[in-house]
Amino acid sequence: MSELQSQQLEQTLNHIHELIAQYHEEEPHNDTAPATPRTQELAHYLNTLHGADIADLLEFLSLEDRLLLWSLLPSEVAAYVLIEITPTLRPALIDALTRQELIDIVNHLDSEELVDITPHIEDTVLNEILTTLDEQERQEFDQARLFDDTQVGSLMDFDQIKVRNDVTCSVVLRYLRRFDTLPPKTDQIFIVDDSDHLVGTIALRTLIVNDPSTPVIDVMNTDIHTFTPDEDVEDAANAFERYDLTTAAVVDENRRLIGRLTIGEMVDVLRAVHEEDMFNMAGFSSVQNIFSPVIDAFKSRWMWLVINLITAFAASRIIGLFEGSIEKIVALASLMPIVAGLGGNAGNQTITMIVRAMAQKTFTWAQIKTMLLNEFLIAILNGIVWGGVLGLITWWLYDFAKLGFVMMLAMTLNLILAAAMGVLIPYIMQRIGRDPALGSSVLITACTDSGGFFIFLGLANILLL
Repeated sequence: MSELQSQQLEQTLNHIHELIAQYHEEEPHNDTAPATPRTQELAHYLNTLHGADIADLLEFLSLEDRLLLWSLLPSEVAAYVLIEITPTLRPALIDALTRQELIDIVNHLDSEELVDITPHIEDTVLNEILTTLDEQERQEFDQARLFDDTQVGSLMDFDQIKVRNDVTCSVVLRYLRRFDTLPPKTDQIFIVDDSDHLVGTIALRTLIVNDPSTPVIDVMNTDIHTFTPDEDVEDAANAFERYDLTTAAVVDENRRLIGRLTIGEMVDVLRAVHEEDMFNMAGFSSVQNIFSPVIDAFKSRWMWLVINLITAFAASRIIGLFEGSIEKIVALASLMPIVAGLGGNAGNQTITMIVRAMAQKTFTWAQIKTMLLNEFLIAILNGIVWGGVLGLITWWLYDFAKLGFVMMLAMTLNLILAAAMGVLIPYIMQRIGRDPALGSSVLITACTDSGGFFIFLGLANILLL
């Protein structure tokens, strides 16, 4: 998106928020969206937005405002928004629809997209919807329902183009001209044998530049990436990112072509994984948004707040053990947060790198010794350099050389502790079957705070008193 387009989008979104506020001032008691000049203006601005932008907008509105805008969308746009929006928000949108409105929206969905919303549709309405599908669409729907949302089969697109391997480029070109439009994101044609086994692909650009009389088998690409429907979608998304794929074939155990994956779905998977990791590192559920019900938000967050409370209390008890030392050298009280704070920052850097590498499957835990050694060396180097700088500043501020040395040594040791915990926390979480990112930020901060206080005050007690 260009800078100009970004500015225009921001202006449109800001104007929609202003119109919503004006609507509530003029119609404060209405729960629905009657046809008023204000709602007509809102509908006009919504029509200028892409469906993905509307989905993002709805996620950051209160339920009342979300349903207001939802009621103004035409069925074809609502169908796109329903697929793009966070799954946890779909039930409320579907519940706000009449039976006929839901059927009209569903008519704009593909079979695999319909599977995404079926858990939120009443059985009687779903049966009515299924009667409108033709035989092929019903088969595709039934096949997509066999897989859960973590498997490739739940996201594969059945709308792909395939040709036999015994034809020429001219035959393929004539075949393509029979279509009004090609399936979205079509960058290659799948080549199959007479038993529908995938044997290769031919890129559209290759098809265009070659002599029409050339057999496709002579110019097709046989070094291709394929997936099976039971593979993990996160692994598939990482492969799309790593190999710059736009589409890829989905094949069964006998290598028969059954569907394809496209970059659109894979980008959504990567975004969802990133958001989940970000929420997990903070210690709460990824299903929340800023307008989540208070009770739901409380239930999601309270456990890690309790853990933080316990670790904070433990840190305060560590400080209490050295009250006598702090009374004798008051400067210790102002310096110890620096040691703990920099340790926490370094630990979060390490843990973020480890979690990212685990997500991309770029290393195994057999490398943990090498990884620990590498992080230790980085911690020692940072400790000597920046701990030395802080030590000199401390010496200058308090005219106390030994205190400066303690500052440098404590900084180095706490950075080593942060490095160790940054590697071991995700390792332990994975070994016990939990998400390595889950609460990692909370846990690393707890370790570096308590450890930093203990190291700094303990060294001061030994070397200065």
